[in-house]
Formats: sequence, structure tokens, C-alpha cells
Amino acid sequence: MGMTVGAAAEAAGVSPKAVRLWESKGLLPPAQRTEAGYRLFTDEEVGVLRFIRQAKALDLSLGEIKDILDLQRHGATPCRRVTELLDAHLAELDRTLADLRALRRSLTAVRRAARESQRRGEDALICQIIETAPTTTR
Repeated sequence: MGMTVGAAAEAAGVSPKAVRLWESKGLLPPAQRTEAGYRLFTDEEVGVLRFIRQAKALDLSLGEIKDILDLQRHGATPCRRVTELLDAHLAELDRTLADLRALRRSLTAVRRAARESQRRGEDALICQIIETAPTTTR
């Protein structure tokens, strides 16, 4: 006999709502059901739930996780695909960090200029700090 959605969720460290969502998105096969309609999950499916939780912790999307699971279910070893996905996420993270460093430099420069302009008492339509800030492309 399998575990109910609540027991499976607890065993995997996720919420029952997450289990239902992941099942509806095809990350899990449709669960077996009791005569009363309760979902039943096997130990193997709890392992899949744990895998999904870990993959989400690495910021993989549900679509990416489904792709990995589909590869495995069709007999392929998905580790090469996982490596590609992780490399893509690392590249995106590097771009985001570069953007954030550039934004920090811009904010620092604008703040420095704001201190100087406040001493000079320059007028502006709304706020001279923003109106005279250099525009950056992000």
C-alpha cells in the first residue's frame, strides 16, 4: 500500500500542494488512487519528489526538471543535460552579477553627486538627483 499525498509530501520535505502541482505538470505520473479517490505514492515516487525539491533548490525550472525526468524515464542518463542546464544558469547568474555591479557603481556615483548638488542647492522639476543621473542600459 502506498502513502497518501500528505505522508509522501512530509517524507519528501515538500508541501502537499507542491506534490499536486508537480503531478499536474507531469513531473510525476498520475498517482494510483484508492477506491475513495485518495492518491497513493510509492517510495520511488517520494524519491522523485526529493529529486524535484533538490533541483528546485538549484533554481531549475519545472520545465527543466521535467526534461531531466523525461530523459531518465526514456532510458537515457540525464547528467549531460543537467550539466548543460547548470552551465546556462551559471552564465545567467554571471550576467546578473555583472549587471548588479554596474548598477552599484551607478548608484554610488549618483549618490556622491547628490551630496554635492545638495550643498549647491540646485533646483529641479522634481528631484535633481534623478533628473541629472546618467542613464545606464540594463
